[in-house]
Amino acid sequence: MGSDLEKIRTLLDYWIEHNKEHGQEFTEWAEKMKDADKPIVSAELLQASLDMDKATEHLFKAREKL
Repeated sequence: MGSDLEKIRTLLDYWIEHNKEHGQEFTEWAEKMKDADKPIVSAELLQASLDMDKATEHLFKAREKL
């Protein structure tokens, strides 16, 4: 069981960082799509970024509770 706890801590750290990077990418592409006159695509990408932030919050909470 100890190794599972170590593994999930490592995974949570990785997932949190990974989500942050993706969220930033989504935001960057949302801006590009806005500039390309694709406001609906931009809005979806911004929503994806917000949803990724929410998922990251849950991962933080899970890590805190370990």
